[in-house]
Amino acid sequence: MAENISSPREVNPWLIAVTVMSCTFMEVLDTTIVNVSLPHIASNLSATTEEATWVLTSYLVANAIVLPLTGWLASHFGRKKLLITAVAGFTGASILCGLAPNLPFLVICRIIQGAMGGNLQPQTQAVLWETFPVEKRGKAMGFLGLGFVTAPLLGPMLGGWITENYSWRWLFYINIPVGIISIYLLSRHMVDPPYLKRLSKRIDFWGIGLLVVGIGAFQMLLDLGQLEGWFESEFIWMLAILAIASLVIFLVHELRSENPVVQLRVFKNITYATGVSLIMVIGFVLYGSMVLLPLMLQTFMGYPAIQAGFATAPRGIGSMIAMPFAGTLASRFDPRKLLIFGLTLGASTMFGFARLNLNAGYWDFFWPQVVQGFALAFVFVPLTMITMAPIAKEATGNATSIYALLRNLGAGVGIAAVATWLSRGQQKYINMLGQHVNAYDMQSGQYTEGLRSALVAGGTQAFDPSQQSYGIVFNLVRRQAGMLAFIDIYWLLGFLFLLLIPLVLLMKKPFSSKGQPGGH
Repeated sequence: MAENISSPREVNPWLIAVTVMSCTFMEVLDTTIVNVSLPHIASNLSATTEEATWVLTSYLVANAIVLPLTGWLASHFGRKKLLITAVAGFTGASILCGLAPNLPFLVICRIIQGAMGGNLQPQTQAVLWETFPVEKRGKAMGFLGLGFVTAPLLGPMLGGWITENYSWRWLFYINIPVGIISIYLLSRHMVDPPYLKRLSKRIDFWGIGLLVVGIGAFQMLLDLGQLEGWFESEFIWMLAILAIASLVIFLVHELRSENPVVQLRVFKNITYATGVSLIMVIGFVLYGSMVLLPLMLQTFMGYPAIQAGFATAPRGIGSMIAMPFAGTLASRFDPRKLLIFGLTLGASTMFGFARLNLNAGYWDFFWPQVVQGFALAFVFVPLTMITMAPIAKEATGNATSIYALLRNLGAGVGIAAVATWLSRGQQKYINMLGQHVNAYDMQSGQYTEGLRSALVAGGTQAFDPSQQSYGIVFNLVRRQAGMLAFIDIYWLLGFLFLLLIPLVLLMKKPFSSKGQPGGH
């Protein structure tokens, strides 16, 4: 039987799993829970909605900066101490966020919260990977994937409900009991693995500095690009140059450093390098599609924000059903075949969304999302197992931190790209369709005249019924143009999933549960 690396006292591994996963679920939830509450926060703190977006940006930037550092931090300070400190800091920052008297104070607290939370995702993955024996790692990764998929979906729904019924401040206070219980369980049951020695090597200050500047600038570019008009803004150009220069110098420095803060040599393994490339694109598609559907429901179908959030719940239902099966099957069969199945099924759901129209009802969205959630289970679980299998246990923390970073960066790029494609695609179709809405086009002229007559007969109070009728027609054009833009994006996301399938063939099949994974 495989040795329980993380706990020599033979603590039930599922107790460890629930402990670390509750922390990470809390952290991932906080990336989206305030999204629908920004107008309330802005109003309460005497700020504009645009200024309030820094509540999101500050958290994501701090989180992205810390993610690649967690492997190094665990090696230097110990994983148990790092996790307890991170949870305590996250919980304390949550309390301060709830007490914030003004927006600058809230943004500072969100920076602390994001920095503390950035330690949790990769270390949770490392703990689960090491705590469970090889034959049970599939179930452990299914448990991990369930949290990563459902937490971002639950965030807007829970955030909207709490804000409507209580106060936006309770979005942060709900972290307190979870944090306290997690600290207690971590201190009682968590033990560092024997190989994880606290190192006293010289600290790579140059590497840390370059990484902080590069990742921070890149994340800010993603968050503010659409708002600033992308490269029409000098500020965005400055962020892009700063990010590229810092990260290129960082890569050169780390490859030459004797004590690098991030071990980039792990990319020499083709299976791992392919796996992290895949998770970056999958993060792009997953989070891009995750923000796309609520936007479509609110903007063009008249759904209130909270109802639009609840309309995305079926994806979580599908994942909850499939994750246990995906975990079990990934331990028994070739996970590469399961991954190909998941990507194919996921692509088919994107193509299904691309066939919707403005007359679609709730159930037209429900079933494709259930299937999509099912598909994601067969993407996340086998991909994690294949990617991590060849990594030596001493490099697990470093490997999981890079894996989490690229997944999150892919998500950030996906959200930014979808927002830009949607805006520009809608404008393209408005120009195309709008060419036919004028007094010289017979069909549009007849339709507009019919509307004008109906408005007059209905006793409209408008000063100019003709102008009102043209306004109604333009609104129809705007909605139809937006829907066409959505359809284009869903086709593109589906083809992106299919394009990943050949890359799966570059990855090696993990050893069976009877042996040890490669690299151990």
